[in-house]
Amino acid sequence: MKMDLQAVYDGFADTYEESRGLFDMSEVLESFYQRLGAEAGDLLDLGCGAGEPFGRYFVDRGWSVVGVDFSARMLELAARYVPEMQTIHSDMRTVEFEPAQFDAVTAVYSLFHVPAAEHPALFEKFRRWLRPGGKVLFTYATREYTGCDEFDGFKEFLGKQLYYSHRTPEHLVSDLEYAGLAVESLDYRDIGGEIFLWVTACRPL
Repeated sequence: MKMDLQAVYDGFADTYEESRGLFDMSEVLESFYQRLGAEAGDLLDLGCGAGEPFGRYFVDRGWSVVGVDFSARMLELAARYVPEMQTIHSDMRTVEFEPAQFDAVTAVYSLFHVPAAEHPALFEKFRRWLRPGGKVLFTYATREYTGCDEFDGFKEFLGKQLYYSHRTPEHLVSDLEYAGLAVESLDYRDIGGEIFLWVTACRPL
């Protein structure tokens, strides 16, 4: 059964405790944090969910974190796990911030739930929201996960049908560069038995 994505994630909140340890992202976190090279700054986490692990990791290192999620139930968990994080109940496509407000933007396991046709507009927002030298990290679906070079449809995750959308990695790089972001790394990672492309890009100085 294909449910509204927001409703699915509201439901995931009810079983979050059972699945919170399935995905070890410590290596991703440490690698991205080292790239930032800053002792403290401002992070925007889009699709922050319960605030773990990214919000929690950065808050523990003195960063100010803003988390955005369209699931009110997930944000209730975030208030429990990362009470220091400011949360905004919104869709990442419609939320707005001031230019050059953040040193880093993350969209972990969230961007690929947005139609690929809308990614370029988001990339332009990332650039605008980042300070010069700021970096973005996001997870991107590819053939390794969907079985297709380009995909726009549903796949099963934790027993639910979730919407995914992506273009080819080559199209992705082109979209990022057109938005004014310089690609720093494209890493395929197997985390929890799922292979996704982890992308780091920078707003040039």
